[in-house]
Amino acid sequence: MAKSVIAEGKTSTEAIENGLKELKVSKDKVDIKILENEDKRSFFSILAPRVVKVELTLKEGVDEKRQNIKEERRQKEEEKPFVKQKREPLTQEEINKAKENLTPFLEQFTSKLSSTKFEVTSDEQYIYVTIEGEDAGRLIGYRGETLNAMQTIMSSIANKGLDKKVSVLLDIEGYREKRKVALEELADKLARTVIRSGKQVTLEPMSAYERKIIHNRLQDSERVRTYSVGEEPYRKVIITKK
Repeated sequence: MAKSVIAEGKTSTEAIENGLKELKVSKDKVDIKILENEDKRSFFSILAPRVVKVELTLKEGVDEKRQNIKEERRQKEEEKPFVKQKREPLTQEEINKAKENLTPFLEQFTSKLSSTKFEVTSDEQYIYVTIEGEDAGRLIGYRGETLNAMQTIMSSIANKGLDKKVSVLLDIEGYREKRKVALEELADKLARTVIRSGKQVTLEPMSAYERKIIHNRLQDSERVRTYSVGEEPYRKVIITKK
């Protein structure tokens, strides 16, 4: 008989994520049935706490043990201290080719913006692009979404005609460092809240890079621990008391 769990949450999304966490599988591996919808509330229950119940049933053929191992490996990888991935060193020829690919694009792109300039630098493993100027802040987007999308595009452009993959790291107006500091301060503040209240805190969905900042900040704490739940791009960090 297929394994099922009943999970609760303030919304159907939260209830489903709680059920997926318990089963330790991804959303595509289960059948979902809403047992109690947040929209179906009677007049007499309007003052009662909002609770949504869902039933999650493993689909036929899903190897639960294998899914558990997969999720545990992903979690351990995510919680490792952040270090730049060691790659095979780039040759000077590869660096020059990547810069030649990027420069015309960046020249044309920044020419459309007021008082904006760019700089392309490199080391043996990465190509670094920094953009600064009067209109540069508009390129960051909410929580860096536009910046990350541009970084993906620039990586594709830089790799044109190259056999070895070249990674581009983009920063705009020093956003990366500012965001890192803000997330570390948030992690500290929420950790204190968890310790004081004894209740876990769920953060908003973040990119893998930002989740790792939270994990790293609190990994040495003796009173709280962190883990992630959900599927990309809605995966989020939970801070809970040890």
